[in-house]
Amino acid sequence: MTFEKIGVVGSGIMGSGVAEVCAATGAEVIVRARTTEGADAVLVAVDASLAKQVDKGKRDVEEAADIRRRLRVTTELSDLAQCDFVIETVVEDLVVKIGLFRALDAVVGPTTIIATCTSTLPIIDLAMQVSRPERVCGVHFFNPVPVMTLVEVVRPISASDETIDAVTEFVRACEKEPIETKDQAGFIVNALLFPYLNNAVRLLEHGVATKEGIDAAMKGGCGFPMGPFALLDLVGLDTSVAILDALYAEYADANYAPVPLLRRMVSAGQLGRKSGAGFYVYGQ
Repeated sequence: MTFEKIGVVGSGIMGSGVAEVCAATGAEVIVRARTTEGADAVLVAVDASLAKQVDKGKRDVEEAADIRRRLRVTTELSDLAQCDFVIETVVEDLVVKIGLFRALDAVVGPTTIIATCTSTLPIIDLAMQVSRPERVCGVHFFNPVPVMTLVEVVRPISASDETIDAVTEFVRACEKEPIETKDQAGFIVNALLFPYLNNAVRLLEHGVATKEGIDAAMKGGCGFPMGPFALLDLVGLDTSVAILDALYAEYADANYAPVPLLRRMVSAGQLGRKSGAGFYVYGQ
């Protein structure tokens, strides 16, 4: 099955990245944002990403222009009615996603596959909001989407083989590596990653080392491309707390309970790169 018209819901970093890689498959892509400002921001982000790839020689000018030409934005959910595949990338909040899935079910056709880009939340809770739960799955891209090669294809117990097969082939068409995983909190990557990140904050809170020291230790000692605090700032501290909360709700394991410092930083609006400051300060 080839997706010819793809809808992306969400205008953040993930939404613009997913839209770009979808358009690169040759599909027509429509990004739905809640506001005109959000829609404009998607186009700005995609333009900047494509320009960077051209500058680095990863794409030529004509290829980048073709990708951009296949992408448009809207503020109306109804504009996704003719899409054969819709990917939601909205905030990591189950209540928000449930409302969106119910709204999408009233808009899209009976053969449309709906996927969520959630990194942690239960896919089955979203699948049961629509009239055809067998056509719902997870497709977890990683940030930055144009660069990261892994995609977790998440199979809820309601999904059909046809749905999983179609989405897996789509991921390959995006020149990504699909890894199928069952529907449990955190899937593969976040179930392993976030106890590590959480415990790094715990070391900092206990005064074992500075954040710079811990980051340097994990880069030099484990060969990681960035340390845990730089990664937390990239992911977003608010998103990280939401992921840890979802993991703790599923497993009741103390390693998943967010360290108090993380919650306090979120309360202070210190969210990482997106807010200009987190464990490190940005934009100066």
